[in-house]
Amino acid sequence: MMNLKALWASRVDWFSSAGQEQNIKDYIALSNQLVRKRQASMLAAAILSAIYFDALSIFAFYLVVALTEVLDLKLAREAQGWDGEDTAFGEQIFRRIVLNTVISAVAISVFIMNIALQQTSSGHFTPLFFLFSASIFAAMYNSQMMGILILRLSIYSFAFLFMAFLDVFRFQPPLGSRIWLEFFTIIFVLYFIGDIAAKFYLNYQERLRQMDQIKEENERSKSALEAKSRFLATVSHELRTPLTSIIGSLELIRSGKIGTLPDTVEPVLDIASRNGQRLAALIEDILDVQRVEAGEMVFSFKPLDVNHLLSEAVDSVSGYASKLGVRVTLHLSAEACYISGDRNRLNQVLGNILSNALKFSIEGGTVTARVERVGDRIRISIQDEGSGIPEGVKDRVFGKFTQVDSSDIRKVGGTGLGLYISKQIVESHNATLDYVSELGVGTTFYLDFDPLRDADSSGQPPHLSETV
Repeated sequence: MMNLKALWASRVDWFSSAGQEQNIKDYIALSNQLVRKRQASMLAAAILSAIYFDALSIFAFYLVVALTEVLDLKLAREAQGWDGEDTAFGEQIFRRIVLNTVISAVAISVFIMNIALQQTSSGHFTPLFFLFSASIFAAMYNSQMMGILILRLSIYSFAFLFMAFLDVFRFQPPLGSRIWLEFFTIIFVLYFIGDIAAKFYLNYQERLRQMDQIKEENERSKSALEAKSRFLATVSHELRTPLTSIIGSLELIRSGKIGTLPDTVEPVLDIASRNGQRLAALIEDILDVQRVEAGEMVFSFKPLDVNHLLSEAVDSVSGYASKLGVRVTLHLSAEACYISGDRNRLNQVLGNILSNALKFSIEGGTVTARVERVGDRIRISIQDEGSGIPEGVKDRVFGKFTQVDSSDIRKVGGTGLGLYISKQIVESHNATLDYVSELGVGTTFYLDFDPLRDADSSGQPPHLSETV
């Protein structure tokens, strides 16, 4: 037969096994959360019983039950600082849990048995219901530690059997009596409680296994994401360096500085140069996506005059607008509007939206860029007179590698990353990027920012309206 020392050693092995410290933490945390619910139930039982039985003894035993909660609350406070690493402290907590369980279960059982003793007639529906409720409560909420659950239910089982035999000893009825029927019903209830407790325990263990699987999947996903990010960063860097040289060489050849080119060669060099530029833009976009998803995109927030910001963005696309034959009309706010933002990143966003508006405009059309106050926010809007965007495609507009028209014959090219990156940048400024559109009329993209309240707004913008 195993001696006490060997038994304690086996318990220590159980405690040291992986995950048991988490069970203890879960048990204490949930027990602490349910104090009010437990005591509300016991107080209701005490008040109801006091109406029909000796109120003094009822409330005296209830007071003992309530005092046992103090032990659990004290244990919960002491266990808050446990990090799971100090095994000796964890064993001390476990011993306290065992002691508190015994005291609590005995106090509840005695409280209920006192009611049964005061009920002189046969049948103990009220105290049995109270004890049944306490047992179901334990089965539902103490499933983190099977040993503790069994200990509590064992004490409750003694109280059940006490009440089952109470009338048998009192009245010594024949086997066909209703008292024996109640006795066997109580035995069945004990089996029912045990079955429920086992199912709750197995469900808890299954949830733990699922949580472990989710954590493992999360770790694998993080590792895969990190590997993907490193791969993209490495490949993009390795591609960018030679591509820069290729583009530079093509531009040098096209400039005529190394000799005159035949007319038949120039169109080929133009195609190569354009596609080189597109590839360079794609690489930059992929790097930006990688930075966004890895949380590595760095921002330098400073006070910005939105009028000047939009003016700079319009100036930067003026050459592209002239090439496409599209006018850009700029309407600035009559008052200076300041926000906190990263100038380079916001120029990237505005440049992307302006270039999209120009690409989707017809020759001779107009793109209108505007700064205005809308409620308590500052709005930048870019309006084009293009074909518009169909309804129900917003996820594709702001998605990765997606465009509303993805056919091979679409009018303009692109990577499908610009608006996705732009939205991430804007949201990092606690701002909003959205659009309104009407087919055959055009589309207006707008950015709404919170104003910078403390900025110096004494100056006036240099121009209220101009056309590029």
